[in-house]
Formats: sequence, C-alpha cells, structure tokens
Amino acid sequence: MVRYIGGELYRRYYIMTLTSELLRDNFPELSEPGLIRDIEVNGKVFYLEAGDRLMEYGDNIRSMPLLLEGSVSVLRRDDQDNEIFLYYLQAGETCAMSLTCCMADKKSEIRAIAEENSAMILLPVHFIDEWIVKHPSWKAFVMDTYRKRFEELLHVVDSVAFQKMDERLWQYLIDKSTARNSHTLEITHQKIADELNSTREVISRLLKQLEKEERLILGRNRINLCL
Repeated sequence: MVRYIGGELYRRYYIMTLTSELLRDNFPELSEPGLIRDIEVNGKVFYLEAGDRLMEYGDNIRSMPLLLEGSVSVLRRDDQDNEIFLYYLQAGETCAMSLTCCMADKKSEIRAIAEENSAMILLPVHFIDEWIVKHPSWKAFVMDTYRKRFEELLHVVDSVAFQKMDERLWQYLIDKSTARNSHTLEITHQKIADELNSTREVISRLLKQLEKEERLILGRNRINLCL
C-alpha cells in the first residue's frame, strides 16, 4: 500500500488493526471511552522500516504520530544547515515538536527518522485542538508530552554547554543503545558526527579512545558497547 506522509511518497504496510485494546495497552493514560472511540475512528496504524523518514524539514504536517513499537530519532538544524540530535520518540509517546508545529499551523522544523522497524498510529492534525477541549485525558497527555520533551531539551542544552565531547559521545551511544534495545549499533562515524554537530575526525578519534578504555568495540560501520 502506498501513502503520502509528510509530503513525500513512502511504502507503508498495515501490520495491525487499531482497537481499543491496542490503545489501552500502549497509551493507558488515554482512558476516556469517547477519546478511544475518536482515535479508533480517525486513526490509522502504519509501519515504517528502519531508515524511513516520518517527517522532513519544511513538510506540511498532516498527521501526528502515537508510537506503538520501535523508536524514532528527532533532529533539528540551524540556519547554516548544522544538524543536532534532540531526542528519541519511543513506544507510548508522541512528538512534542510535531505537536507544536500542528497547533501553530507551521511547517515542520524537525527531521524524524525511524531508528528501527516501527509501528504507529497517525492522527489527522485537525483533531488535536478539538480533542484538547473535548477530552481531559487528551489535554493531560499533550501537556505531559510538552513537559517531558522540555526536560529532554534542557538536557541537550546542558550537554552542549557543559559536557566535553567525549562525555556527549558516550551519552549519545548509551541513549541510542537504549532506544534500539541493543548493545550493537549499526552506524557510521559520519552519522554520529552529523547528529552531534561535530566532525568525523573528532568522533573517530574519541571512539578509538573509548575502545582503548574497553568501553566499546569498533567494527565496519558497527559499534558494540561493552555494557
């Protein structure tokens, strides 16, 4: 099945039926019967393969995701096209940045990429404001999402301002390992450098130092964390 999501054409496969049980299992805080019915009627379940882009800079945002399985990385770039990693979207969560763009009727200011095979519910954006007024549990969910992401963004600011690059790199690897639920990361040094707004040479040097400290093992486009 082919769908237009985020302004570009991607392959999407239905892998499960959207039911009240699926919602309660993954989003227990969205407990109102009326809200569950609204999501069942208007939401669609989609599958993304690892590496698929859910959202790109400048896209018109038509849907907001509720992640059921897998993980999605969220990145932001500045006016000089420097890109930095912000946070991971994991099962049971939605994206605060996409919520902000939806509610402000703005184009996407982020890039969102599936870290692994992922399943999510996509909800048409025009229901977001309506449900905040209509369903108290939806309003609480949206506000809690903003709170959690604000705390994560403060962590990003603190790491950039106060941590050395080797500390940022190690924390980045730990976070990515947790998001993927694996100690083995299939990733290039250049990709890490891009997400940490550094250079490949610096990242390669620091990774080799971490390997000497026996905290990881380097392979070809692969890093095994010794945790």
